[in-house]
Amino acid sequence: MKYVPSIAFEEMSGSAKGVTAAKVKSRKYIRNRGYGGSTRTSYQASVKAVFKRLSQAWQGLTNAQILAWNAAANTAEGRSVLGTKSKISGCNLFMRLNYWVVYCGGNIMTAVPTLTGIEAPADASIVLDSSTMTFQLDSIPSDVTNLKLIIQASEPQGNGITKAYSKAAAFDDPFTPVTTALNIKSRYDNKYGAPSAGAPKVFFKYFYVNTATGEKSGEKLASKVMSV
Repeated sequence: MKYVPSIAFEEMSGSAKGVTAAKVKSRKYIRNRGYGGSTRTSYQASVKAVFKRLSQAWQGLTNAQILAWNAAANTAEGRSVLGTKSKISGCNLFMRLNYWVVYCGGNIMTAVPTLTGIEAPADASIVLDSSTMTFQLDSIPSDVTNLKLIIQASEPQGNGITKAYSKAAAFDDPFTPVTTALNIKSRYDNKYGAPSAGAPKVFFKYFYVNTATGEKSGEKLASKVMSV
């Protein structure tokens, strides 16, 4: 909660005794001091560990290797959080591609791979009830060499929630693409807790990753309400 301070606090700033004095657009105010949460999930910790490894690996590259990544980045495009295309640096490209290689258990690439692109996965059939959660692709590519399926999901949501794809995160290891049903309930429940009558809806994102190049396909979206 914010409070407008008296003139006695005109030049006051910073935090003390549980309150913070600040100024926004020439307007001074005092609010209760915020304390950032320190809780980190195991997934967040693992993501940070991978990027730490990649940062150290980038610093250990030769000048020739860095120049090669920079040159490759000039022909690659990233996509901002607003959905607009943007140029990326050699370091960005190195991190993006190597993240998925390492995430899937591979070794960090120091040389720029030959990028070929990946088709997005087919539609999926999802079964969700009190005792079952399975995920089944309608079809898979004829060649799945070096291909892994990444499934991300949100925690259980209420029926009134219409979009929660941004909350989807990984909860299981990468899968080899198959057309048989994948049982994902145990790992999902261990991370999020089982869906219930009060929160029966789960939002999914899924995509392919090339474990040899680090390329990621386009994402497919799906949602499912628990049947009773």
